[in-house]
Amino acid sequence: MSSHQILQFRADPFVLSHCCRHIRPTGSLPLQSHLKQPLTGLRFLRRRTFHAGVRCSATEAPSSNVNLEKKSPVSETAIESKRVYPFHEIEPKWQRYWEENRTFRTPDDVDTSKPKFYVLDMFPYPSGAGLHVGHPLGYTATDILARLRRMQGYNVLHPMGWDAFGLPAEQYAIETGTHPKTTTLKNIDRFRLQLKSLGFSYDWDRELSTTEPDYYKWTQWIFLQLYKRGLAYQAEVPVNWCPALGTVLANEEVVDGVSERGGHPVIRKPMRQWMLKITAYADRLLEDLDELEWPESIKEMQRNWIGRSEGAELNFSILDGEGRETDKKITVYTTRPDTLFGATYMVVAPEHHLLSYFVTEEHKQQVEEYKDFASRKSDLERTELQKEKTGVFTGCYAKNPANGDAIPIWVADYVLASYGTGAIMAVPAHDTRDNEFALKYNIPIKWVVTNEASSSDDAKQVYPGLGRIENSSSLETGLDINQLSSKEAALKVIEWAERTGNGKKKVNYKLRDWLFARQRYWGEPIPILILDESGETIAVSESELPLTLPELNDFTPTGTGEPPLSKAVSWVNTVDPATGKPAKRETSTMPQWAGSCWYYLRFMDPKNPEALVDKEKEKYWSPVDVYVGGAEHAVLHLLYSRFWHKVLYDIGVVSTKEPFKCVINQGIILGEVQYTAWKDQEGNYVSADTEERLNEHQQVTIPEEKVMKSGDHFVLKEDPCIRLIPRAYKMSKSRGNVVNPDDVVLEYGADSLRLYEMFMGPFRDSKTWNTSGIEGVHRFLARTWRLIIGSPQSDGSFKDGTVVSDDEPTLEQIRSLHKCIAKVTEEIESTRFNTGISGMMEFVNAAYKWNNQPRGIIEPFVLLLSPYAPHMAEELWSRLGHPNSLAYESFPKANPDYLKDTTIVLPVQINGKTRGTIEVKEGCSEDDAFALASQDKKLEKYLDGQSIKKRIYVPGKILNVILDRTNVKVTTK
Repeated sequence: MSSHQILQFRADPFVLSHCCRHIRPTGSLPLQSHLKQPLTGLRFLRRRTFHAGVRCSATEAPSSNVNLEKKSPVSETAIESKRVYPFHEIEPKWQRYWEENRTFRTPDDVDTSKPKFYVLDMFPYPSGAGLHVGHPLGYTATDILARLRRMQGYNVLHPMGWDAFGLPAEQYAIETGTHPKTTTLKNIDRFRLQLKSLGFSYDWDRELSTTEPDYYKWTQWIFLQLYKRGLAYQAEVPVNWCPALGTVLANEEVVDGVSERGGHPVIRKPMRQWMLKITAYADRLLEDLDELEWPESIKEMQRNWIGRSEGAELNFSILDGEGRETDKKITVYTTRPDTLFGATYMVVAPEHHLLSYFVTEEHKQQVEEYKDFASRKSDLERTELQKEKTGVFTGCYAKNPANGDAIPIWVADYVLASYGTGAIMAVPAHDTRDNEFALKYNIPIKWVVTNEASSSDDAKQVYPGLGRIENSSSLETGLDINQLSSKEAALKVIEWAERTGNGKKKVNYKLRDWLFARQRYWGEPIPILILDESGETIAVSESELPLTLPELNDFTPTGTGEPPLSKAVSWVNTVDPATGKPAKRETSTMPQWAGSCWYYLRFMDPKNPEALVDKEKEKYWSPVDVYVGGAEHAVLHLLYSRFWHKVLYDIGVVSTKEPFKCVINQGIILGEVQYTAWKDQEGNYVSADTEERLNEHQQVTIPEEKVMKSGDHFVLKEDPCIRLIPRAYKMSKSRGNVVNPDDVVLEYGADSLRLYEMFMGPFRDSKTWNTSGIEGVHRFLARTWRLIIGSPQSDGSFKDGTVVSDDEPTLEQIRSLHKCIAKVTEEIESTRFNTGISGMMEFVNAAYKWNNQPRGIIEPFVLLLSPYAPHMAEELWSRLGHPNSLAYESFPKANPDYLKDTTIVLPVQINGKTRGTIEVKEGCSEDDAFALASQDKKLEKYLDGQSIKKRIYVPGKILNVILDRTNVKVTTK
């Protein structure tokens, strides 16, 4: 295919970008011949269109008469000649070099006497949409860190793989009939090609996918270790069941009580599921957080998710219709036993196991209807504080053990069966939720805690805090906690409850055991057999692993709740090898989280058929030094990984208590700013600051070219009275604001994309994408290129070699270099990548003022640039005469002697008034300082020909010249 055909072909931008890179057209007239001035300094165009909508990069000369928007055929050579530096040649060249030479391969056997650096990205799910520009943000940061450490002499482990099991591929298979494996492999190929096009220094020899049997063999092995230790078990738990789809849905697949796909009603119903006992590790997961170099916000999120609290379990006897105690008790967990006398009603969850026992016949139908109503809500909806509380009375009462009062038992969905005991004692005077419920249903409220800091006007307001106890004494039960502090009262209630059999001290957790089963096909098979006769579960022998997925052509849900794997009858029906008894394989599969819980370990030893990871390799590489990913994984993925790691630590597989030493969450890259205006029914614009009822008007999106800034606001150009609302949204296909990195690479090059993503702002902060912003860093790279290679030739191309000289560098040049070295090194180490780029920009600005570019200055600068812009740096290094890659060259070190400022800015006063400043060397004498002041253009007009009465000189601080107006003039020159 010729270049002319490529430009006419309406190709996928990603395919086009790679085609254009490797085909060099001939016989085309260079654009330079049409221009009236050289290409140097030309302004880079944004996304100019040539042929059928294909986007290509271009430059334009402001004074040129050429119409670059013309739709006539344009050769690839002409397009290339307009680029400000030849990234389209450089980048594929060095990507081929790295791949052919396996430049970034980490040997299986490394020199363990050297320090190690294990830097890891949270590996991606390879979706069909491919990457958008938000993805490379974290990948670029880890790549910069990896390249720095290699050059500093570390053994670096920087791998990449794919979290490739999961729901999206299966849903696509159901809709299209395409096997999930086919879709997944296609998506992986696309992701891999995109990542390679950005020049990331991954060790591709260690690439892995969670869907490969050689990998999930060890995921299954870990499950068996959990099973053998009682940490994997089956239990009846409420799940999200969608009757229309005939399947169980994950929480993330349910939105507002309906399925995300199709909008079908979803109910909660109990099903037997595999669970992992993460709660057994709750205390260790909590305590070991203190040792981690993680953001405090992430650690706090995990602490809240684990939710350790100390309190009491208290027993409330159920009363019969005559008000007598029965042998049935409702146990509640409370963190505030000091408020026991204030409990005026009880609430049980709709799923409470005793509900059917005590609900009265009169209220049974109402309770059943409410249970059905509650089953259609997710746990998140039920516990949302802002929502109005609902509930129904059961018709039954319980006895408050503190004072013997009969209190009503209600059922309400704001109580969950999965937290605590599934029942609460409600204290409406001292709990906001209980107060709202009591007011709505006219339930008595009793104040038992005094807020000593409040006024009398607040005495009957809900008060959830600690204080002095009142109205809390009973002769009948022998419990009196009046006038005690809340803490003292709580301890006394617990002691009384344990002595009288009414309860006990209890530590509780919000953390629930991990639901570890999905009624889906595309996941790791669970290596368990169920005997036909007894239903007993038997572990598959470790020697039979991996238990591979059977091939299926029908992935649709069964409609009965049975997983799709149940359709593979010949695979399901088997025998127990030990006894020969008939058995069936478990047909649920593991959730997507499973494979991502331990992949960091497999990267250390990815080809080992005998063990999950070699002990010596694990001991050298553990823990991961830097782990970078989105904050959305702060709890579940990180918590699950820590749990599995601790189990593996306990059985001697790993040598560290924690998997990730340092976790960094990169910020989100938002789509470009969108401007919203409103129109009334007549089609007239309505200003955003003049109407309170904007939601009644039609929203319209205004193109950027029709918007201007007015003060702190954005307004319509055609009518500045109309104020607009600017907002940047998270990138999504539905909003149409996704920016494809392939397009950016085609137009500006991978190095420009890398540099821009790092330059947008602090790495951890959210940032707004602005395509025009990339032009600034692109110009910086072009200036760097011309600084070292020289200006382009008449045809727009650049000569071979460089303009670098072998001259001895001046002291000024040496100081400029070492300041840049110190700045770049410090900022990379601190992940302040944007300010590191600023340091290099300052260096280039200074270098353009020099008369020469000494090799001793330029070569170290190229090494500084290489972690950020590796393609350009490799090309410059090669043109500087080095035959090998710079990937393992020593990273420059700053000499502290050159970082000290030996020049001082000295204020100069004339008759006590500051008139200017001069630069002097440290230790400068008074005469030398005066001579410099006399030669300064700004100061000489005050001194020339004047009579000097005296000079006041404070070395390094000030020079004050006192003029004598009465004497004759003398020359100062």
